[in-house]
Amino acid sequence: MALVPCQVLRAAILLSYCSILCNYKAIDMPAHQTYGGSWKFLTFIDLVIQAVFFGICVLTDLSSLLTRGNDSQEQERQLKKLISLRDWMMAVLAFPVGLFVVTMFWSIYIYDRELVYPKLLDNFIPAWLNHGMHTTVLPFVLIEMRTTHHQYPSRSCGLAAVCTFAVGYILWVCWIHHVTGVWVYPLLEHLSPGVKIIFFASVTVLINVFYLVGEVLNNYIWDTQK
Repeated sequence: MALVPCQVLRAAILLSYCSILCNYKAIDMPAHQTYGGSWKFLTFIDLVIQAVFFGICVLTDLSSLLTRGNDSQEQERQLKKLISLRDWMMAVLAFPVGLFVVTMFWSIYIYDRELVYPKLLDNFIPAWLNHGMHTTVLPFVLIEMRTTHHQYPSRSCGLAAVCTFAVGYILWVCWIHHVTGVWVYPLLEHLSPGVKIIFFASVTVLINVFYLVGEVLNNYIWDTQK
């Protein structure tokens, strides 16, 4: 028997994301006042994705509790739709985007933090909040994967959805540069146009690889192929 019920864990994780988002939005950073605001950063988008995902998880738990012992077919049908949405978000957004944010941020940070998280930001963002945005995302989503089996969509549909998200965000970053003349991430300032294309293609491939990692890990944990 688990020491902490998974429903309690999900509720605690959801509250932590709400706290992180509230504290982040309360910071008066110049970047928040420019075109795109917080929505130009993949870290913020990922935080919203994780908060929405765990919100759906908590809602699913509550709905499951309320419909237990109830013979209403309509409520059962609505619960199945909610579970399908939860599983889709886990497969296509929460796991691959969360893993991408954590690995890319800390890889570039270790190489040269000025390319992704200039030291100036330390004056605005405390260390605990930085880790809340860029570190705890991965263990939280792994806890969810370990405690609940998620039904992945067909591989072609899943990869198409991940590609759509990746290309959509890349186009959003390029549009912001078109409007403001400034790249969202300092790293892009140092790349030539040709290298930028290779970089964007590489990160699109990488996030698709992370989708496959999530699918394989989910199957391994729950032994669905056995």
